[in-house]
Amino acid sequence: MPDVVNTEQAQAWNGLEGAHWARHQDRWNAINEGFNAPLLDAAAVTEAARVLDFGCGAGQTTRLAALRAPRGSALGLDLSGPMLAEARERARREGVANVSFVQGDAQVYAVEPGAFDAAISRFGMMFFADPVAAFANIGRALRPGGRLAFICPADPRANGWVAAIESLRGLLPLGDIGKPGAPGMFSLADPDHTRAVLTAAGFIGITVDQVRADGVWGESAADAAEFLLGSGPGRHLLAGVDEAARERAHRTLTDHLRAHEAADGTVRLRSTSWLVRAVR
Repeated sequence: MPDVVNTEQAQAWNGLEGAHWARHQDRWNAINEGFNAPLLDAAAVTEAARVLDFGCGAGQTTRLAALRAPRGSALGLDLSGPMLAEARERARREGVANVSFVQGDAQVYAVEPGAFDAAISRFGMMFFADPVAAFANIGRALRPGGRLAFICPADPRANGWVAAIESLRGLLPLGDIGKPGAPGMFSLADPDHTRAVLTAAGFIGITVDQVRADGVWGESAADAAEFLLGSGPGRHLLAGVDEAARERAHRTLTDHLRAHEAADGTVRLRSTSWLVRAVR
């Protein structure tokens, strides 16, 4: 892989976290698919567009962008080897020929200046070590007037999965979940901070709008609880905890999630995010 400055994230996404996301890609897509159309509409992907999907993960949004641009192309960029392997296999299986994937750190990857009409990301930009440098590098990849559009988590209190994890307070060492502006999943939850980052990176025409989607987190409350506790944040919370505490956590989380079971038993939780647009 070319130069990497975001070494901690590279380690995580090429280790357990990347393997988990690749293995559970269908589940993550079911959780996040409600954001796909708003994202691609905001980027105004046309039939001949050249699209860069940064932090593309296993490439669902990259492939969707490529399908919207049959006379153009889409390039997915991500740190994670396991997820990119999944992305390439799915593109091959689905017959999406105008898509490609490359492993690299969006903060420093040597993108061709002005090569793209649009840059997109669905939850792939919250963990930059230096967000101004990262967005400036992405901006260089866009032609003048090129469009940036991305989806990032909003206030943690407006996200159902956070409320679910909060049900474990007192059982597990939760700490302060999702402080806006701090490094991590909610680093861009404060719109004023996001506008400042993008302005410093050279973007104009910045808008931040709230979007919501109900995602399917499990086939049942117990299934959703197991999935949440097996994800990165869940594994972190359970590290060093004995088996009895693990069982109490799973039982408590399952009880909380039963209130979110639909008629078919599936668990749906609301995600509240920001849809951010800007112009190079």
